[in-house]
Amino acid sequence: MHTVVVVTGGASLAPIAIASIPDEPTIIAADGGLDYARAAGLEPEALVGDLDSVSTIGLAWATAHIDVHRYPADKLATDTELAIAHALTLNPNRLVLLAGAGDRIDHTVAALGALGAPALDRVGVVEAWWGTDHLFLATSTRPVTLAEPAGTTFSVLAMHGPCHGVDIVGARWPLSDADVGPLVGLGVSNQVGDEPVDITVRDGVLTVMIPGAQPP
Repeated sequence: MHTVVVVTGGASLAPIAIASIPDEPTIIAADGGLDYARAAGLEPEALVGDLDSVSTIGLAWATAHIDVHRYPADKLATDTELAIAHALTLNPNRLVLLAGAGDRIDHTVAALGALGAPALDRVGVVEAWWGTDHLFLATSTRPVTLAEPAGTTFSVLAMHGPCHGVDIVGARWPLSDADVGPLVGLGVSNQVGDEPVDITVRDGVLTVMIPGAQPP
């Protein structure tokens, strides 16, 4: 499976997130994410963004060693969106967004929102680590199965518009053909049961979150 990892955000990467990266991925840094990637021992193959937050030392390294795709500051997309768009040109089977938790809620919402872009529908697995929170994006063609230990807390949220035909099987509180409105609490704080949890959605993009995920 060809995995592309996009490193973004403004904080150090969590060890659990770094450990989850498979061998030999393609790593793309969104602006200042380059510094956090390199601090974590990751070596991006491209740097994308307006480059207003990457360090001087980081930019010098990138200019000398990897592809740099610089955009004007007056742009109509975030650096994360631009990096994801670049990732899609590489035709990944799996896309992972990797970020430290950070302290800008607007950046967080926009970055996670970028994972609902229609262009990602052709990617087999779309997931993210935001700090120690692990997220998966479910669509009609991309079901999600959680094999975490029994009792693990997870939530499902319609972050990208209404979701219809939501089924959750194997959880403490199952759902069947449910409609989940944008950012409502219907799917918040469920628990994994004794068997893997299968999550499907007939229409829409459903975000599955495991807050504070623990190492296996």
